[in-house]
Amino acid sequence: MYTIKRDFYVFNQLIYSYLMINRDFLLMYSESQISQNVRYGEIVKSDFRPPWWAKNRHVQTIFPRFIQKRAKLDYRKEKLVLPDGDFVNLIWAGDVKKSSGIIALFHGLEGSIRSHYINDMAANFVRQGYAVVLMHFRGCGGEHNATPRAYHSGETQDAWYFLNWLEHKFPETRKAAMGFSLGANMLLKLLSEQPKQQIVKAAMAVSTPFNLALCATSINQGFSRVYQAYLLKSMVSNLLIKMRNMDYSKLIKVSESQIKQFRDFRDFDQHITAPLHGFEDADDYYQKCSSQHFIKGIATPTLVIHAKDDPFMHSSIVPDAVLLSPSVCLEVSEKGGHVGFMQGTPWRPKIWMQQRANTFFKPFIAYNSEHLSTVELK
Repeated sequence: MYTIKRDFYVFNQLIYSYLMINRDFLLMYSESQISQNVRYGEIVKSDFRPPWWAKNRHVQTIFPRFIQKRAKLDYRKEKLVLPDGDFVNLIWAGDVKKSSGIIALFHGLEGSIRSHYINDMAANFVRQGYAVVLMHFRGCGGEHNATPRAYHSGETQDAWYFLNWLEHKFPETRKAAMGFSLGANMLLKLLSEQPKQQIVKAAMAVSTPFNLALCATSINQGFSRVYQAYLLKSMVSNLLIKMRNMDYSKLIKVSESQIKQFRDFRDFDQHITAPLHGFEDADDYYQKCSSQHFIKGIATPTLVIHAKDDPFMHSSIVPDAVLLSPSVCLEVSEKGGHVGFMQGTPWRPKIWMQQRANTFFKPFIAYNSEHLSTVELK
């Protein structure tokens, strides 16, 4: 009996040593086998199916935001100073030292840690054993930034600086990234601009506004104008507060009274977003920052999930398969709303995209040396 135990122990140690020596190979092999749950370079039909009570796109969009109870999430804040002296606020959840990987999150327009999709996805990832860090865009998260410059759908400089900072701080921990709505568009653009990057091992984009001009038109129609009015009110309010503390006279050509008269996103982008960030006008901004022009250049394994009934955009916004990179899989569902993808019952709703994210990310970041020793050898 003793000999058997000893031999088994020796065998176990040999296997462990082999895994450690060949760790990089195993990780690369794991990444090459991701086709088990995605088909890269293709547009595929999602397996998401809405429950009988949540087939309406507005129910899918509104219920998680205003009715569903938020998941419990303990987090801490950190301020990251940017090269130009401005800052962004970071939100950390989970223990990096005990985690099997870090997932960076990027929120949508006027989003924050209080956004339902951010809070609940972060809580989900922490339950999976990951650490999570949310980068608030400039001026988001309840604290106005220190410069007139803000954020927009194509602003990738801050996120790229943040990811490099993250890699420098935790070089041994594998990382992934996930963006929602505006943050999804930004993330796809960033990955295309950095085709040789090795920081982010895999990425996921949810409810991406692939064509910003088409989105600006679509959200200005029918009931979708309610969403636009809700977000625009927040955008205008935050801008006016900053204007009372900073001099915008040489940056924009509209007054406070004119800003208060903005009725849609195009007004805001034409008179605020474009001049503040170096674009000729709203159309120039939309053209240069729409992610549909960038997804062909992505080299990072990336999963994009999208619902055709998204009330923020028209169903025709889904890009053609010829525009996809061989590293990008686009999963499209008929239903799902905007960052909704809700299943379950009204009393116990479940967010399908959480499970989809868990399945997708696991082969890329679930294995560090400690994880290999405790899981792979079982």
